[in-house]
Amino acid sequence: MPRKPRLHVAGGIYHVTLRGNHRQNIFRRLADRDRLDDIAQKALVRSGARIHAYVWMTNHIHLLVQVGDRPLGCLMQRIGTRFARTMQKRMRTTGHLFERRYHALLVDVDSYFLELLRYIHLNPVRARMVASPEQYPWSSHHDYLATQPRDWITTDSALRMFSADASRARELYLALVTDGIGAPSDPSLYRGHSKESRVLGDDQFLAKLNLSLPRRDPCLTLEQICMDVCRELDVTLEALRSASRKRTLTTARGRIAARAVDGHIAGSPILHRSVAALYRSADRHRSRQ
Repeated sequence: MPRKPRLHVAGGIYHVTLRGNHRQNIFRRLADRDRLDDIAQKALVRSGARIHAYVWMTNHIHLLVQVGDRPLGCLMQRIGTRFARTMQKRMRTTGHLFERRYHALLVDVDSYFLELLRYIHLNPVRARMVASPEQYPWSSHHDYLATQPRDWITTDSALRMFSADASRARELYLALVTDGIGAPSDPSLYRGHSKESRVLGDDQFLAKLNLSLPRRDPCLTLEQICMDVCRELDVTLEALRSASRKRTLTTARGRIAARAVDGHIAGSPILHRSVAALYRSADRHRSRQ
C-alpha cells in the first residue's frame, strides 16, 4: 500500500524526525554538527521556513518547523541531501546516510507546541547523555536561554506564550523544561491521530484542518494534467512515458507529479509510474523551485 502524500498547510508547524539509515550514527566528529548548523541556516533562506526548535542527537535529529508557502519537503530535502553529500565526500562512500523518508506531524500549536519544545530539548537528558539540557551543546535550548542566540532560530513565538517580558518568559520556559527532567515522555507526541496519522491534535483540530485543506477538483484528472504540461513544455506523452532522463522531460514529470499531489489525484498507469514514485518526483520538483 503506498504511503500517504505529505500534508502541506501553509504556515503550519511540524514536528520532524530524521534518522540515520538503520539507526546508525550520522555524525562522525564534533565539526559535523556545526556543518549541519550551516546547512540548515542556508536551507531556511531558500525554503521560506522557520525553525522554532532543534536537537542534533547521535543517530537522529528533531526539528520543530514552521513552513511558508513551500512544502516541508523543500527544506528537508535540502538539509538531508546536502549534509549526506558532505559526509559521503569526506568518508568516500555512496551509501545512504539517512532513512528514505523523514517523519513529520502537523502540530496543533495550542495543545502541543510547548510540550514538543520541552520534548525536543530533553532528548539528550532522556538518552542519558547529559544530566541537564544546558550541558548539551547541539540544541536550541541555549537560544531560548539567550546564552547562545543565533538569528536562524526563532524563539520569540514560543517565549511570548509564557510572558510578554523576555526575562520572565525565559524563567518560565526553563521551569517548564526542568520540571520534565526525570519524567517519561508523552508517547502521544510522536504518534499521529488515530484517524489521520500525519496530524498531532485532537478531533476538533482535525475537523478544523479538514475545512482548510484543498479539495480535489472532480473535473481534474491526471490525464488532463499531463496534456496541460505537455502543451506548456512542448513534449509528447510518449516521450514522458519513456526512460529518457532529458532535462525537459524530468521537469515535465516533476511538474505533473506536484500538481497531481496538490490536487489529491490518485496514481494512474498513464506515466507508467506508481503513486509512490509520483510523490518522490513531486518532492524533487519542489526542492528545485
